[in-house]
Amino acid sequence: MEELEEIRKKRGLSSSDARWVRQSGHNDALEFAIAIGLPRDYRNDSKAKKDVIDPSGDAHSLKSGHKKWQIFLYGLGRFESDDAFRVMNGIGALLIECIKSFPDTFEEYTADKMIAKERLRVHMRALLDKLKEKPRLRAFLNKSLFNGGEVNYLTIKDNGIFHVFLNTDVLDVFSQNLTVANSRMISVGQVAEQKVIFLYQGRNLAELEMRNDTKTHYREVRFNMIKPRAMALLLEKIPITEKYNEKVVVHGNAFKKFGHWKKI
Repeated sequence: MEELEEIRKKRGLSSSDARWVRQSGHNDALEFAIAIGLPRDYRNDSKAKKDVIDPSGDAHSLKSGHKKWQIFLYGLGRFESDDAFRVMNGIGALLIECIKSFPDTFEEYTADKMIAKERLRVHMRALLDKLKEKPRLRAFLNKSLFNGGEVNYLTIKDNGIFHVFLNTDVLDVFSQNLTVANSRMISVGQVAEQKVIFLYQGRNLAELEMRNDTKTHYREVRFNMIKPRAMALLLEKIPITEKYNEKVVVHGNAFKKFGHWKKI
């Protein structure tokens, strides 16, 4: 479970807040599991993004929260060892170069941040060029959200209701409707081209950026989505096609398989 906490007042999470976020995510996963008929002692799969395995054996990535979803937060080792990132039309290699724009230690970075930020600009521009191509954007989103197709559904808790979306429906909507841009310098002291921003109708919906704000989370790539905007887009484009029960509704093509165990 990779949720951003809802009470964050600064960029980094305290250890107690991080524990609260993890526990909240586990609680939501258990609530969904019980809602679809799994036992009350259900324990989620610890593998990548598989928060709940439903009775059909399909995996759900569960998102909740009110403000943001952290889709991933990966360091150098993940991009060097994950074959899917490594062969993704150069995107994985560019993410590695983004990380290597920064010196080995946090102390070196804080001594002169501008050197690293200027180096990063080149790679963020190159990432933008890659992600402008719709097939590459789709491949990146598929890996980020569904671990390359290993996860079947994106399931979102919103106002106490779980919304089940099929992975291909989500990828269709995001890849067809999002545009990408680099961040701009908005105020004095900022540096342009530090992020790749994913936009819908001119508004930020997601951001791909370096996290270098603390020694604990130094030289890591973070991919965030703004929950209300992402949810609004999915609801706009993927209507409800079935009501599973009072707690769970099914959208788009998800009805073709989800919940069939209940009908047998």
